[in-house]
Amino acid sequence: MIKTKIFHELHHGDRPLVLPNAWDFGSAAILAAEGFPAIGTTSLGVAVAAGLPDGTGVAAEATMALARLLARLPVPVTVDIEGGFSESPSAVAEYVAQLAELGIAGVNLEDGRTETALAEPDHQSELIAAIKARSPELFVNARVDTYWLKLDTGTTSTRVEQYTAAGADGIFVPGLTDPDEISRIVAATPLPLNILYAPTGPSLAALADLGVRRVSTGSLLYRTALAAAVDAARAVRDDNPTPTEAPSYGRVQALTDPA
Repeated sequence: MIKTKIFHELHHGDRPLVLPNAWDFGSAAILAAEGFPAIGTTSLGVAVAAGLPDGTGVAAEATMALARLLARLPVPVTVDIEGGFSESPSAVAEYVAQLAELGIAGVNLEDGRTETALAEPDHQSELIAAIKARSPELFVNARVDTYWLKLDTGTTSTRVEQYTAAGADGIFVPGLTDPDEISRIVAATPLPLNILYAPTGPSLAALADLGVRRVSTGSLLYRTALAAAVDAARAVRDDNPTPTEAPSYGRVQALTDPA
């Protein structure tokens, strides 16, 4: 409960909450050790690490298993649950209640369905309302995938307003990078707006000036880690210096120390 309260408060600080997204215990623990005040998960990283595709609703067990481990961390954790792993409001609410019982502070619930479809906003609102009715303290970040999937972008404000009315605690619009559009969405809801970090998008300072309250890394860290692993392996194979100084064995081993 304390972590959940802290997580809510982190969305109303002097600067946007930079939320790094982890994919296993080690990545989450080392990010927490580096001083990040909260950790999220990336559904792509969690799914692929389990040998599963992302965004297809098949990673519920892998997501829950990781949540059990991440609940040990000293900082709040929010879990990406894709579209909720079910279309049943009661089933989604039950799944999230299990996360809350573990000590998870929040969830990210997306309205994208596969890569080519969006959920009906009325139904998505039912999912949000069911979660909040069952786990009222939990932070529900309602993700609007119109810009991410490049579908029905004209319905973005309507979806934001409906998810706000349904009881969401935050709004996430990945793929949104245009400053004018960001300002329009900030004005459309009293809730903190979450933006996905984009290398070619506005800087953190610019996002703060626009009213953004949370900036997520999404799958960026996971994909970067894969690239670093391949680069290191190639360097060893080609008898070249390894490109990145890795943390020591001892430091990584120490991440599992409860103290």
